[in-house]
Amino acid sequence: MTKSAKIPKATITRLSIYYRQLELLEFDGYRMVSSEKLAWLCQGNPAQVRKDLGYFGEFGVRGVGYDVIDLQAHIKRILAVNRDWNLGIAGIGNLGSALLQHQNLSARGFRCIAAFDNDSRKIGKTTPAGLKIMDIKDLDQTVEDLKIEIGVITTPPSAAQAVADLFLKARVNALLNFSPTRITVPECCLVENIDFTVKLDMISYELQHEIGA
Repeated sequence: MTKSAKIPKATITRLSIYYRQLELLEFDGYRMVSSEKLAWLCQGNPAQVRKDLGYFGEFGVRGVGYDVIDLQAHIKRILAVNRDWNLGIAGIGNLGSALLQHQNLSARGFRCIAAFDNDSRKIGKTTPAGLKIMDIKDLDQTVEDLKIEIGVITTPPSAAQAVADLFLKARVNALLNFSPTRITVPECCLVENIDFTVKLDMISYELQHEIGA
């Protein structure tokens, strides 16, 4: 197992959060930031910040802190967001349409370059983002033509697995699943499941217990 394979998933999540705070610090004119300040901004603790970054090397200067711009560059490289990634979205309903227009995605190098659906009333129409909606049956060829690397699933639950299978058949081995159901993929593939209802369960639990406290 490689060193990167042993890194906790939570560490990668926190690196993404650190990166966003570093962007804000740069915008506000900061050149250096301490682990204490970065931890406070990210609602963490300094030891955790140092540990997370320590998986990937030595970036700060003891007693001085981290160079804001340099650390951003290092984290971008670690997260592999120092390049563009081509995305294809399957399921152009309300959520799929919203993602196509999400300006922050393209700003971070995630390019939504293809939109798929199986609804004949949608196929052939142009989205507000300027993409022509293609028939899901053409996914395989489109993936090859446009070099799509990440598949995004925003279909109803009943269609999610079938769409995942189409992406996998087209050799798209990284999937972001917004459908409220789990999909099954081979071990060689990557899947991130985004279920808003789980987050709502968490916040309702915390809200109730805060009220009852």
